Amino acid sequence: MPMSQELIAELKVLRLFDATTSQTGLKVHSDADPELIAATRRLHEKQLITLSDGGYLTPLGYESSVHLQNLLQILTSKPLL
Repeated sequence: MPMSQELIAELKVLRLFDATTSQTGLKVHSDADPELIAATRRLHEKQLITLSDGGYLTPLGYESSVHLQNLLQILTSKPLL
């Protein structure tokens, strides 16, 4: 599956959430980068976040955020030789 710019933007937004707690939200303001605003809306449509301008992670969004953080940690760590 190719990684479109839209998908990459959505991953960037998910990465902004704190994966250690579901109690921390975020707000994307109307003067933010249009790509960020659109990605946030798409995540809301996919039911990963509670509001179209941010809010909190849904249970599925929280699980996705944790998996994303784990994947990024794996991909950016140095290999054990």
